[in-house]
Amino acid sequence: MNTLTLFLPCAAGVQDWLAQEVQHHIGANAQEMRIVRGGVQVRASWRDALTLNLHSRLAQRVLVQLAHAPYRDENDLYAIASALAWEDWFTPRQTFKIETTAQHCPLKSLNFATLRIKDAVADRFRARAGDVRPSIETRQPDVRVYAHLSPSHLTLYIDTSGEPLFKRGWRVDKGDAPLKETLAAALLAASGWWNPATGEVSAQPLYDPCCGSGTIVIEAAQIAARMPAGAARRFGFEKLRPFQASLWQAVRVQAESEGEGAPVDEPVFGSDVSHRMVDFAQRNAERAGVATRVQLRGGDALQRMPPAERGVIVLNPPYGERIEAGGIAGPRAREAAQTAEGDAGFFVQLASHWKKHYAGWTAWVLTPDAKLAQRMRLQASRRVPLWNGPIECRLLRFDMVAGSARAAPSAP
Repeated sequence: MNTLTLFLPCAAGVQDWLAQEVQHHIGANAQEMRIVRGGVQVRASWRDALTLNLHSRLAQRVLVQLAHAPYRDENDLYAIASALAWEDWFTPRQTFKIETTAQHCPLKSLNFATLRIKDAVADRFRARAGDVRPSIETRQPDVRVYAHLSPSHLTLYIDTSGEPLFKRGWRVDKGDAPLKETLAAALLAASGWWNPATGEVSAQPLYDPCCGSGTIVIEAAQIAARMPAGAARRFGFEKLRPFQASLWQAVRVQAESEGEGAPVDEPVFGSDVSHRMVDFAQRNAERAGVATRVQLRGGDALQRMPPAERGVIVLNPPYGERIEAGGIAGPRAREAAQTAEGDAGFFVQLASHWKKHYAGWTAWVLTPDAKLAQRMRLQASRRVPLWNGPIECRLLRFDMVAGSARAAPSAP
């Protein structure tokens, strides 16, 4: 196919690292790259679209832009959509779904706008194939079409990913409120442990003391092993008309060759107070192909000793009702965990434990709490803004040194 305009949406705050990742994987093929809020736009080939789907750890999807045109009303939306050669992308025997987003759109009803675009697609097929037209399927469509309405322009995309890219295909066992794999990768990039521009990882060990079902540690182990993010899943482009099995096989073979000879460094470490979650993480690691690259243990985050002399902690800590999963055990702690004092107490004790036993380590903590550093009685040397879905968070960096003039009280 000719050069395409690709748009890769991502979580707010991640777009700079995503642009580095795109450049790393498609190199000189990346043309006219633009970094915008919430994504990266780039001119590239169909093969590059397949490559980015397979490799990207930060993008939510890989979309092909089909139209970007001004509109005034719903009739303009119909005209723009009906002028596109949808028959080049899928057949009238397939199902499709229109998903519409808007920003300061002057139209009264997004539902009606979506209906007009859907009618345009269906009518185009009907005009060329008689009475045969694709059907709407809202749950598991063969093809997804995305429409975005700005105050003045309609942009239409066809999706090449299918399920969102954070669904890697290996996380079957999971606990409450699991971290998305794309955000886990963003934490690794923000901490500097992983460099998306080169694909290289730090020589320092990585440790997650509240690993849950293992998202951060498994993501890190796969990166260290140079394993493609989407190696264990299927993609939407496999149902599109431009798909060629031979080209896709060539992309996968190239990815396998790039992964050969990956260094076997120190393993990635994870622990959790819940042995059930450690079992989940172990099974997920096996499905992800990195069981030999991670060391998972049960244990209280307030008692676990460092797995190496120095390294990097990356932590998405539990809050509120989930505080017990972080480290506090016992009936009295469960009662305290339901209060603000118990919530703060856990982090005070965690900071004290780190200062006593993790001197030389660097800790990165994701939190929506603007006062967490103050609660932990630690000085954050960096604050990286990131979004966990709709929740605005900060990734705080703490450089651990032994003792402190403001040392927190010891854990009981």
